[in-house]
Amino acid sequence: MPADTASTLQTSSAAMAAEALRDVPREPGAKKPDAILVADDIKRAFGGLVAVDVEHVEVQRGAITALIGPNGAGKTTFFNLLSGFDKPDSGRWAFNGKQLKGMAAYRVARLGMIRTFQLTKVLARLTVLENMRLGATGQRGERFLPGMFGLWKDQEKSNTDKADALLHRFLLFKKREDFAGSLSGGQRKLLEMARALMADPELVMLDEPMAGVNPALKQSLLEHVKSLRDEGRTVLFVEHDMDMVRDISDWVVVMAQGKVIAEGPPEAVMSDQRVIDAYLGAHHDAALSFEEQERQLAEARAAERAEKAEAVQATGKGSVPTDEGSAPTSPDETSRPAGSSDAPETEERR
Repeated sequence: MPADTASTLQTSSAAMAAEALRDVPREPGAKKPDAILVADDIKRAFGGLVAVDVEHVEVQRGAITALIGPNGAGKTTFFNLLSGFDKPDSGRWAFNGKQLKGMAAYRVARLGMIRTFQLTKVLARLTVLENMRLGATGQRGERFLPGMFGLWKDQEKSNTDKADALLHRFLLFKKREDFAGSLSGGQRKLLEMARALMADPELVMLDEPMAGVNPALKQSLLEHVKSLRDEGRTVLFVEHDMDMVRDISDWVVVMAQGKVIAEGPPEAVMSDQRVIDAYLGAHHDAALSFEEQERQLAEARAAERAEKAEAVQATGKGSVPTDEGSAPTSPDETSRPAGSSDAPETEERR
């Protein structure tokens, strides 16, 4: 596709997504005009740690939605729950109106909801082309009788042609006969994204697509993500690279401590005080009063004294630290009368 045509398509699809989301409230759990994915009351805990506690979230059809938040916010766990790779403690969610609770991951994928992984899941000992073929669904050769009588050959050729076209698009065609294990980290990300398209998904879920990618490949990946929207697909991705989020996202959902705390367009979300506090801590830039400074200094000194006392106790010497920084004194020395000595008694003294 010519560069100017691709640019026009991107501008058009981005404008359509922005128009669809223009009147959506900038608040957690906001309803979308045409949601492809809707989740309610999703909860997942590991022991006493609540990893995900999402009351309501919707993903707009035909838009690129970013799911962001600090480390440990529950983003990948939420991805795993939605795509069937993990089971929630409670909650329900639907894709195109079809409930997915309790559905196996492979069945979710067959419905048109495909995800990639933060750590790529390529099959290292198969070639790039063989990895691509595996992404196709409904293969006749996977059934007993068609496989026995060779009724899969025409479909295999069709799948190969489709795989080659995607490898050309993702600039991996020269690697088609190489083992997937020989690819770089960025090339594996490209392969996984290309393989996802073999199933013609409606919703593509990308888990940190830029993680570990060489800067030289980042722009290529960005363009490929945008091209998914240009084709009419929906994209939901997890990412820490804020430049990427600002560049390609139509809508941003922010998670912190398992909850959705903010939603909105990229610029609005990144200036939201709740988001700033989640990443940097509340009052991170507030000036401290004199009393607060004194209180914090007193706590630091008390903690330092406690650490010294614990260290002394651990050595078993019984020395007591002082606030003035003087040398520690043994309790035996403080109780010994003046002039006494620890030296052995000599013959002259006896």
